[in-house]
Amino acid sequence: MSARRRSRDVLHDALEKERQMKVLLDVDTGVDDSIALLYALFNPEIDIVGISTVCGNVEAWLAAENTMKILDLAGAPDIPVAVGEEKPSCREWDGRVAFIHGANGLGNVELPPSRRRARDVDVSRFHMELAEQYEGELVVITLGPLTNIARTLREYPGFAKKVKRLVMMGGTLNMGGNVSPVSEANVACDPRACDEVFVSGMDITAVGLDVTMRTRLKMEHLDWLAGCCRPACRPAVDYMRQAMVHYLKGNQTQNYCMGDCPLHDPLAVMCAVVPSLVRTESRKARVECGGTYCRGMIVTDLREHPFQAEYVRFAVEVDSGRAVRELMSVFWESQSL
Repeated sequence: MSARRRSRDVLHDALEKERQMKVLLDVDTGVDDSIALLYALFNPEIDIVGISTVCGNVEAWLAAENTMKILDLAGAPDIPVAVGEEKPSCREWDGRVAFIHGANGLGNVELPPSRRRARDVDVSRFHMELAEQYEGELVVITLGPLTNIARTLREYPGFAKKVKRLVMMGGTLNMGGNVSPVSEANVACDPRACDEVFVSGMDITAVGLDVTMRTRLKMEHLDWLAGCCRPACRPAVDYMRQAMVHYLKGNQTQNYCMGDCPLHDPLAVMCAVVPSLVRTESRKARVECGGTYCRGMIVTDLREHPFQAEYVRFAVEVDSGRAVRELMSVFWESQSL
């Protein structure tokens, strides 16, 4: 290859990198987090510039170990991983959600230990450094409780204005909750953190149960994908098929699913890249932080003179078939579903 050709290729790669969405992921890596992470890693429109972990489905330290195993599985570059908060800001952590995510958080699938190491850095400083490095570009996608993000906002109030937007998996408006009659797991785990994020003035899109419960993945989807995935994606697809066995059983217990499971975290990441997958409504919103039955409930005020709050965009409708095709498209041979 000539020096001129190599120079053109380097320039092309640099331009492609520049056009990619700069993403900070905050995760509590269980099964659906891992599928969301694999989608992001294989999506050419996404450049993951950092990952932080938080306690939720599993401990933050275990979420980091799981995350680095998934990075290995995808053959990912050296993406920095920082371990965040090990307990919610306002209550005790309930422990691992093993009946859904397995004892190890990955559906009891045993992946090889990773040689990667999490960065020895304070998670809030980690967030702020990325926000400063990619000021006005950084898209924050949260797939677990908002404990880390709320702490960063407390320690660095300027973080809110430096990031481009935040897309979160969490909450429910019109559908029942999945851990109480009115609350979704990520918000219920740390309602105060979610409320702090809601009032921060950030540009927020909440992708909650109203749409994730209507977007279902079946084992047949993954079986079909196994027959036509790109060679580089084969280990990822094999892992997803194995992890789905336990995840399907857990969702049958929690959500009464019959042979399928909701795409909670993957849909949030997909909506960050393809916003047209959902229809949103903007409402002034706060989070109920106390109470026996309503802790973690998202309260929106539709009155002519609403309470003091910031507007949050909530996903209320979804093109579920298109969303499933979007998920599979990054693994499929032709990427042209």
